Amino acid sequence: MRDAEILVGYDGSTDASVALDWALAEAEHSGQPVRLAYVFEWLTVASWVGPGVAPGIWPDDTARRQADDLVRKAAADAAAAHPGLTITSEVYDGPPALVLQERSVDAGLLVLGSRGHGGFGGLLAGSTAVAAAAHAHCPVVVVRDGTASEPKAPVAVGVDGSEPSLVALGFATERAAQRRVPLRVLHAWTPGPGGAAGAPDEQTAVEEALEPWRRTFPELDITLDFVAGSPAGTLIESSRSAQLVVVGSRGRGGLAGMLLGSVSQQVIQHAGCPVAVVRER
Repeated sequence: MRDAEILVGYDGSTDASVALDWALAEAEHSGQPVRLAYVFEWLTVASWVGPGVAPGIWPDDTARRQADDLVRKAAADAAAAHPGLTITSEVYDGPPALVLQERSVDAGLLVLGSRGHGGFGGLLAGSTAVAAAAHAHCPVVVVRDGTASEPKAPVAVGVDGSEPSLVALGFATERAAQRRVPLRVLHAWTPGPGGAAGAPDEQTAVEEALEPWRRTFPELDITLDFVAGSPAGTLIESSRSAQLVVVGSRGRGGLAGMLLGSVSQQVIQHAGCPVAVVRER
């Protein structure tokens, strides 16, 4: 769904603004439209505090208008800075994770900051970001303030031979080719007794998975690294020199019923660059 819109969770927080910048850069490459989504819950007891909105019991018509003004202005500013893009905004009611999950059905990509305020209060790994990554119907990119990287830095992807990791490989390859940057494919393995290397059949499987992409993008600089260590640690370390780390929603080590594996969750929480979590629709 490369022509589907990029949906951005936006509440005016610093991390949301960084996520919006990432989404706009992605749209410049892909030509996709961008929609800013401000989501808030109706609270009946606790007070609600949003950007530029005085504390009060929700619902509050004035606060709702201010939230709408906030997201509209952000969309207008983005459109002025990126005149070639189609940028819209919308305010939604309901639990943020659930609303984003529902809206992701028609989106090509969902982009979130790692934390926010107002309607995205508590947007941390283990909260809305992880819930969205676990349940969204499209790839999810989580961007944290302070994780900006060089535009020519590589895209890194973890591949373990599982179906989710192969879907992640396709996503990562397309992004690297689109940006004209190298692709770094990582396969981590745990050394056996005496430091024995990973199973040869695992290496062969990963190399075979790469062949169609090498043929599709012959000009793309692809490196394949077999690393002794934990998958999460390997990907987190690679994120320090990458512009994007891509992971499948869960790998071969995950239980069949798990929607988001422990590796994906750890990378979302600790990576030094934006993280894309990819699964089949």
